[in-house]
Amino acid sequence: MPKYVIEREIPGAGSLTPEQLQGISQKSCGVLSGMGPKIQWLESYVTDDKVYCVYIAPDEASVKSHAEQGGFPANKISRIKTIIDPTTAEN
Repeated sequence: MPKYVIEREIPGAGSLTPEQLQGISQKSCGVLSGMGPKIQWLESYVTDDKVYCVYIAPDEASVKSHAEQGGFPANKISRIKTIIDPTTAEN
């Protein structure tokens, strides 16, 4: 199943309170629950003005649908082609 990185422009994201982040997470999980098991949220990284989310989904359309249903921005959706880490440097 493909993985995607979703870039969400959310001004002030880094200043959101734990309660606000919890509410956003609950909304996201609620939408995902209604969409079925083929789309999964793995994790997100919150920066000053953006949130980068990693999802497993059958296609980009599913990611877009989740964003629309949840009222979340999805400014850029990129399919992950491969994953590298420090072990990639080993022979």
